[in-house]
Amino acid sequence: MEMLAVIVLLGIVAVIVVQAVGHNVEKGRYDAGKAQLAVIEQAISNYDLDNGSPPPDLRALLKAPPSTPDWQGPYLKPSQLVDPFGHAFGYRVPGKHGPYDLIFYGADGKPGGTGYDKDVGSWQ
Repeated sequence: MEMLAVIVLLGIVAVIVVQAVGHNVEKGRYDAGKAQLAVIEQAISNYDLDNGSPPPDLRALLKAPPSTPDWQGPYLKPSQLVDPFGHAFGYRVPGKHGPYDLIFYGADGKPGGTGYDKDVGSWQ
């Protein structure tokens, strides 16, 4: 009977630990996505300085589009265009909030949401 009580107690402790660690992993990935947004913004700024306008799409940060003789890239690695949850960042030119809008869609990779699914825009 004592052995059964110990096993149940260990199971309860394991569940609590797994939940706490899982929450921290999601938070870490979400925070890394927000930080990655800043890195991509810097790459867009560098592209803009070299070429006189923001890139037409984020792929232009990896490979020179036609008619960009002043392209000095690549400005990013391909892996930097995928967020920590495995989704692409949103990008609009022209943007609703400036020359461009760059969006991290959160854990779900879709517009909208709350918590770790909440979107973060470059204008925020």
